Amino acid sequence: MKQRSHYRALIALMLVPGLGNQRSKMLIQKSGANSAEEIFEMKPSQLMKVDGIGDQVIKNLLAFKNWHEADRILERTEKCNASLLSIDDDAYPELLKHIYDPPVLLWYKGDRDVFRTNGVAVVGTRNPGKYGLKQTERWGAALVNYGLTINSGLAYGVDTKAHQTALKSGGKTIAILGSGIDVIYPSKNTSLVKEIIELGGAVASEYPPGTAPDAVNFPGRNRIVSGMSHGILVVESGIKGGSMITARYALDQNREVFVVPHPLNHVRGEGCNYLIRTGQGKLVQSIDHILEEISVETIDSPSSDMGKKPQQWTLLELTDSEKKLCSIFNDEPIHIDKISELVGEPVYKLHSVMLELEMKGAIKQRAGKYFELC
Repeated sequence: MKQRSHYRALIALMLVPGLGNQRSKMLIQKSGANSAEEIFEMKPSQLMKVDGIGDQVIKNLLAFKNWHEADRILERTEKCNASLLSIDDDAYPELLKHIYDPPVLLWYKGDRDVFRTNGVAVVGTRNPGKYGLKQTERWGAALVNYGLTINSGLAYGVDTKAHQTALKSGGKTIAILGSGIDVIYPSKNTSLVKEIIELGGAVASEYPPGTAPDAVNFPGRNRIVSGMSHGILVVESGIKGGSMITARYALDQNREVFVVPHPLNHVRGEGCNYLIRTGQGKLVQSIDHILEEISVETIDSPSSDMGKKPQQWTLLELTDSEKKLCSIFNDEPIHIDKISELVGEPVYKLHSVMLELEMKGAIKQRAGKYFELC
């Protein structure tokens, strides 16, 4: 555990005008200082040797006198029973260290060890439909069953459901806030935050205690959610919104972007289908599609139902005709002509239904017009 004086100096770095996360990281890693305190004792000639630190920032650093504000923030941190995690701490998320502008400090409550676990971000709209909520539960439970931590942003809708599903499934979850660690937003999730902490997860923020949940904070929150994860799963999203911003951050950070497909003309899922269509996201139909891409060690999951093909389509919202079609499948692929014979419908009438089932993740097509359940 780092000393209090170290965190005090890091907070002070955050208060230096023009410094910011990226330059602070460079100073910590490349200045040769043994501690953050030493940075404030360095001479201009020493600071100028660090690439990317301009003359004005050096002047601001040398002129810094606002230690009383650093002390105030530290006192408020202690008063709200939060802890600090710095970029040079052993428990700091390894993946997060390597993004363009990792937070130099994280305020957190909960188990610090959870930050070093393998995680996948689950994100989506604040106003999901039944399909989106069901998919969040389905995928969240499967990820937890394979020993993965679920990371998200505590927002209404998909984020909240992802955190709840992780806990319900006996797993760990990390919630990243766009406000101070003592300002839970939305406030209705206060009890969820308490449960996350009590069950071995964590809640964290890069913003000092007391910071309000201003809109400008949330894109920064999103970059942390994606940056600390091996990949992100976009469950349900419109063309615009926070989950699409998170997807863009993930791509910039060289993270995998996985996408749950949605029925055509489903407004809440237009963003998901857009990511797939433009090649920015990978369509996923089974948990294996995620596990194969992130290449991390997972636990065996006999309790996961996602690998059992006869059951997957029963979790989806299907019409009666779609359910009838799915029910004819067993464990073997079936040719389209045979499907036509079994359901008593001509092939040309089946095309639209088969396409819709593919989009919903119920079936997939193999070469030669063979189909099978996902």
